[in-house]
Amino acid sequence: MADSRSRTLTLVASGLAAVAAETGVEPVTEPGLADVVTLQRRQASTVSAEDERTFFLDTVAEYQWARDVAGLAATTLDRLTKPVIEVCEHYGEVAWQLTSRQVDKYFAGVGKRGHSTVRQKMNLLDSYFAFLEQRYAGEIARRFGVAVESPIDPFNRPRHRGDFGLRVPPSERAAREFFARWRDSLDQARKPAIARRDYVMGKLTYVSGVRAAELCGVRIRDLHWESGQWGRFVVNGKGARGSGPRQREAYLFEDGRALLWWYMEDVRGEFCDDPEDAHAPLFPSERIPPAVSALNVATPGLAVTPATFRRALKIAGHRFLTGPVRDLHPHLLRHACATHRYERGMSLWEVQKLLGHDRPTTTVQYLATAHADPEKASLDAATRAVQRLVMDKGNLR
Repeated sequence: MADSRSRTLTLVASGLAAVAAETGVEPVTEPGLADVVTLQRRQASTVSAEDERTFFLDTVAEYQWARDVAGLAATTLDRLTKPVIEVCEHYGEVAWQLTSRQVDKYFAGVGKRGHSTVRQKMNLLDSYFAFLEQRYAGEIARRFGVAVESPIDPFNRPRHRGDFGLRVPPSERAAREFFARWRDSLDQARKPAIARRDYVMGKLTYVSGVRAAELCGVRIRDLHWESGQWGRFVVNGKGARGSGPRQREAYLFEDGRALLWWYMEDVRGEFCDDPEDAHAPLFPSERIPPAVSALNVATPGLAVTPATFRRALKIAGHRFLTGPVRDLHPHLLRHACATHRYERGMSLWEVQKLLGHDRPTTTVQYLATAHADPEKASLDAATRAVQRLVMDKGNLR
């Protein structure tokens, strides 16, 4: 009995006779039982490598579509499949042909990076294989004769040990002097508009405590000068527990309002895009795609990327920042914003609101270097209690 596409089933009587002829010994079998030999024949022999490669790319695209439907941000979607393609291109294999040994060898060799980077890449690999096992395991087994199995196993799965490094932001005095020196250097910059843009982004990060990606994604329409006391702007927050980006209001305060007003009046119009377009980025890139530039019409430009902002801030930190802290990055300015405002008297709940945190325990981690004096706080609380008693004429209410 034969199945031409998957397997061949044959009675072994002829095989047993051949064995008896060679050895001279009659094999013993139980009467009434048929010994059946199953010869597995993969269908992969009829499928070309190009077909398998095309099917692999289709699964990558469909995985991104599925995660897009789940509500993931566009930036997250771009990162989802990069580790998968990276490892597959290194070995010249499709994903379901990868083994745990190959993945271990790659990330221990040419693909070795920091622990957090390797952990993130391997988690993304594992998530993609979970998608394959859920949706395409049967089809891959039928077409290519391979059982889908994640190369991330209990032996090479990275553990999240937590980020226990202490981020020490610059002092309030050092931050004030840093921004003063940076602003004094703007007129001598080779590209004044770019230098002013970077300066405003750095100062606004320190004032409002927003993340780099949040600030780069702000559009002109997101500015609300009339909101609150000094105005606010809407950012796409980080989100939590798989919820996707959460919009929230960021605060300008008095310094931020004056700074941003100066930027909109004197700097924003120096870029190539249309500053009157509400959809234009608040902080545009100096680069315009050639196809758009050839149209010779005013269109919304491209927003500056977080990587560009980080690079500009790092250079400025080395040039103008004094003291023990010299390596400056946007998230350290976010820590500095939280620490300095808490030290000036802002409550924990208000700092949590400022940073857009969902839980106060997250905010507390930003205040690890805040100068706190429990004894002084106790004396201040006692003084306030005495003042209330005096005002209420001794009545406790």
